[in-house]
Amino acid sequence: MIKISVYQDECGRANGFHCLGHAGYAENGHDIVCAAVSALTMTAVNSVESLTGDTFSYDEDEKEGMMDFKIASPMSDAAALLMGSLLLGLSMIEESYGRKFIRIE
Repeated sequence: MIKISVYQDECGRANGFHCLGHAGYAENGHDIVCAAVSALTMTAVNSVESLTGDTFSYDEDEKEGMMDFKIASPMSDAAALLMGSLLLGLSMIEESYGRKFIRIE
């Protein structure tokens, strides 16, 4: 199962996430849940980096299925929108495939 913890700023807005694990939906290399989560999270990280001036911390461990991302600077409106979009997409995956494979906390 992929467990996603959402970081929040002092205003309660999502400003990062910690993702851990593998979905176990299908064999490695054929797991559409893992692929979808990876695509959304990497796009969010790359979008914050490329489209905003926000600074952030980032760490990953592919083997463990770990990704940790947190905006360090005061969050821009653009980054807040990108984080909201990420959470919407992850929530839709959780809703479609079930908490057996992905759980957002």
